[in-house]
Amino acid sequence: MSRVSVRDSGFTLIEIMVALAVFSLAALALIRLEGATIRSTALLQSTLLAQIVARNVAVEAVSGVQPPTRGRVSGAEQNGGRTWRWVRDVRAIGDGDVMRVDVAVADSQGAVLGRATMIRPPAQLASVQQ
Repeated sequence: MSRVSVRDSGFTLIEIMVALAVFSLAALALIRLEGATIRSTALLQSTLLAQIVARNVAVEAVSGVQPPTRGRVSGAEQNGGRTWRWVRDVRAIGDGDVMRVDVAVADSQGAVLGRATMIRPPAQLASVQQ
C-alpha cells in the first residue's frame, strides 16, 4: 500500500490563484456581454420607434385626400415619449401623376434611425380605392 502524504492531499496556492484568475476572466466576459446586450436593446427600441414614425408620416402623405406638397418638408412628431424630427421628400415619377414619398426620421442627436419609401398612385386611382 502506498501512503498519501500531507503534501499530496490538496491544492497549492498557485493552483487556486490560477483557477480564480480563469474564473474572473470568464465573469468579466459575461459582464461585458450583458452591457453590449443592454446597449443593443436600447438601439433596437429607438430604431423601431423611428421606423414607426417614418411609416406614419409616409402613410399620411400617401393616403391623404389632397396630394402632398412636392419637395422637401420637415416636422416633428411625438412617439414613445420622445420627439422625433422627420424630413419628407416628395417627387414625381413617371408621367408626373405618380409620386414617390421618402421619409427620414432622426433622434434628438440628429442620427437618422428610420426610413420609409412609399408610392402615391395617381389621384383618379387613389379616389377609386377609397
